[in-house]
Amino acid sequence: MIAHLRGKLIHKQPGQAIVEAGGVGYDVTISVPTFTALPSVGAEAALHVHTQVREDQIALFGFLERDEKRLFERLITVTGVGSKLAITLLSGLSPERAVSAIRAQDHTSLTRIPGVGKKLAERLVLELKDKLDDFAAAPAPAIAKGVAVEDVLSALTNLGYQRQAAEKAVQHAVEKDPVLGADFDALFRTALKVIR
Repeated sequence: MIAHLRGKLIHKQPGQAIVEAGGVGYDVTISVPTFTALPSVGAEAALHVHTQVREDQIALFGFLERDEKRLFERLITVTGVGSKLAITLLSGLSPERAVSAIRAQDHTSLTRIPGVGKKLAERLVLELKDKLDDFAAAPAPAIAKGVAVEDVLSALTNLGYQRQAAEKAVQHAVEKDPVLGADFDALFRTALKVIR
């Protein structure tokens, strides 16, 4: 099995790279972030590789980052997620964001990926949420601070909204108008519009 490949990059485009090593050109399927981070054609490139062997073909999937390869290998263990969809998912979400979305059961972020519907997003969360402990998650965005923020968060949660949804709504409102952080009534009304 090929696990790592280093050689001259002779072609690259989104989704594909050809690396020449030892006189052989290896056609490797890559994610968009890997494509973006690859050096220019003619330079030396090194990729972590997942080799997939089937009856009719041998396919190589390359990643600049080892964590991206490891997450790819976890994704393809999920029923209904093939290698092509796993590459699409990693092209739309960084490994950190994907791990955070799965851990937080954030189906909305997952369903933004073409080919990932509501049921598949639920399956990803169900099958992987306990299998990603060895991955770092994206840092949580800093929550807005201000005199009225905690009061508005408390009021929204008392109305039955989830804390995370309330924090997002308040954060969104304060980002649009920082003055709201000091005005309970205006912040509450704006956050309520966002959360609905």
